[in-house]
Amino acid sequence: MFDLLIQYEWMRNALYAGVIIGFISPLVGVYLVVRRLSLIADALAHVTLSGVAAGLLLQKEIAWFQGVNPLYTGMFFSLAGSMFVEKVRSLYRSYQELAIPILLSGGIGLGVVLISAADGFNVDIAGYLFGSILAVDEGELTLIAGIGVLVVLFFLFFYKEMFALSFDEEHAVLTGISRKIINLLFMLVVALVIAASIRVVGILLVSALMTIPVAASLQFTNSFRQTLIWSVVFSQLAVFSGLFAAYYLDWASGGTIVLVSVAILLLILAVKRIVRIFRRNPVS
Repeated sequence: MFDLLIQYEWMRNALYAGVIIGFISPLVGVYLVVRRLSLIADALAHVTLSGVAAGLLLQKEIAWFQGVNPLYTGMFFSLAGSMFVEKVRSLYRSYQELAIPILLSGGIGLGVVLISAADGFNVDIAGYLFGSILAVDEGELTLIAGIGVLVVLFFLFFYKEMFALSFDEEHAVLTGISRKIINLLFMLVVALVIAASIRVVGILLVSALMTIPVAASLQFTNSFRQTLIWSVVFSQLAVFSGLFAAYYLDWASGGTIVLVSVAILLLILAVKRIVRIFRRNPVS
């Protein structure tokens, strides 16, 4: 395992990218789950697909864009989608969940139109759909690292505000916290994490890495801080195990990482059930 890291730069890039994404994805995911907004990750991921398709189309049609990574256009679309979500949520205060199906369907529709307009691409779009962590290059690793720093800085500066808004939004507003600004910044952070995670788990699986480790940790933790810590631990375990399993078994990296996450969740549920049975029927 360590021989691979020493010998191959692309393996080191994959590992570094996985560690960063494995840290920031559940960090954002905890707040999404607590605020019951986990489906927004799926909606923004599909908008990002439209951005990637737009970037690939521009590469095909305009010579200047051939040197522009489609991840950048995907990030732009994701950021625009996050601002759209906040706008819709402010317009429909009593029906804020409407933003999710509107953005999700719009993102899918636009992505399909752009892909069909291109009449096929000269690259494998499956790498963006399902992830290709072993193909992360230096430029993408730098982008992922930069986004990781921004995400960590956001939660360092706004941890108290995010905590207050997540558990008692009305009280947080009464104490002077600017709900609109913090929510907008948070949605922008979510958009950046989704864009950064594309190469690791893919557009179609990105929300899984944000929510499944959180779901696993919620089964046995008793505090928000514990949930946050264990979510990161499970996410890192899934990334490490999935990365090396994908390499040795020649499986799709994104799908393998998500399957490991699901396996961790199922294992915790099984252990929890066994413990409950023994507590009800102690061995005499």
